[in-house]
Amino acid sequence: MRKPIALILLAVFVTMLLVAGPAVSKRRSVAVKDNYFVKSGSPRTVTVKKNATVVWKWQGMNPHNVTVTRGPVKFASRTKSSGSYRKKLTRRGTYKILCTVHAPSMRMTLKVK
Repeated sequence: MRKPIALILLAVFVTMLLVAGPAVSKRRSVAVKDNYFVKSGSPRTVTVKKNATVVWKWQGMNPHNVTVTRGPVKFASRTKSSGSYRKKLTRRGTYKILCTVHAPSMRMTLKVK
């Protein structure tokens, strides 16, 4: 009697693993292009979950930085023209971010839920 119950429980567990699929990504990329974040036009808002890592990737030719001007935690990257900058976000809230080289027009909002 115990074997059938154990087999049923094992089958349920394996099925749950297969249905769940791969884990949700804990990383989000943000493009840093010539004089704008994410895409050209009005400031963009990016939303991530707490403990996600955001990676800003330089894709243009101009020098830029990532600087939090308002938010639960302040952080800033170096000013550079290539490469990337990553930050793990462990505090919920709204972060106002800009490039100090191209302020006030080059800005974005980052929401951590």
